Amino acid sequence: MDPHETGHGMPLGARLPRRRLGRVGIEVPAVALGCYPLGTASSERDAIETVQYAVQQGVTHLDTSPAYGDSERRIGVALRGVPRDGLTISTKTGTHPERRGDYTRDATLWSVENSLRQLGTDYLDVVLVHDPERTYPDGLDPVLEPGMALEALEELVTQGVIGAIGLGQGRFEYARVAIESGRFDMILTYDKYHPLDTRAAEWLLPLAAEHDVGVFNGSPMSHGLLSGVDPDEVVRGNPRRFGRRPEWEIEAARRLVRWCAEKGVAVPAVVFGFCIRQPLIHCTLTGAETRDQMARNLAAATTTLPESLWEELAALDLEALYLGH
Repeated sequence: MDPHETGHGMPLGARLPRRRLGRVGIEVPAVALGCYPLGTASSERDAIETVQYAVQQGVTHLDTSPAYGDSERRIGVALRGVPRDGLTISTKTGTHPERRGDYTRDATLWSVENSLRQLGTDYLDVVLVHDPERTYPDGLDPVLEPGMALEALEELVTQGVIGAIGLGQGRFEYARVAIESGRFDMILTYDKYHPLDTRAAEWLLPLAAEHDVGVFNGSPMSHGLLSGVDPDEVVRGNPRRFGRRPEWEIEAARRLVRWCAEKGVAVPAVVFGFCIRQPLIHCTLTGAETRDQMARNLAAATTTLPESLWEELAALDLEALYLGH
């Protein structure tokens, strides 16, 4: 038996809950493969093996972007000969390195065509407008105008080239505009729903549910801060990302790590379990550079934790510390 299967011979990914991604209509696992690391930090062989392992284990959704280095091409190589039926793929537009920040209709059509070629597929389940706030800091409206990205994506939906349209970025107000416009089928938010920060649940997740908009949850480990590695080591290893974070955020992560050690539970198991327990999140994305990392993530995501643990975690009120309250 594969060491990463359960005692009943069931692949770990197949044990994950599956949820309907809002009105997109596709079914996705509660934890899926976020493919940023595959194109930016891993070797070609590791990337390909990671994708193939995830699919073999029953992880049926892959989320990528032209901005993620060589990710799309490597996924395409990994999936050669793998039946497309049963797999769903989401990618993004607006952040291709050759046309970064270009959300015009022509650039969008060009980007999607390039993604199809790189991924080796003739259709995409979801294409997300990616990080428009970096180009349009005053609001999402320019993307919705005639001759811009949304119009192009709607044409591609009509043609059957893509199945649905999404928005992937970090500002809640942009997500509100997307949801209330009625023209976006799903949203991706990141680093806003995990054991230290549940701001997405205050109004964004209920609003998405009200409009039957699907939700992806990115960066559940807060860019590595909640990976189980000593938070101070994570900060030292990435001063560019964490150098401006206030000390109380790092201290909240330290306390979570200490609490998990006291309880004898792995930090990733708590993080994944916490996210999976939120029914208004349809899919949480986890990155992995190697097959072994993906195996560890799946093992953590399928760990059964006692119900009393969540009550004890809530009593710690780590979010108040993390948000500086």
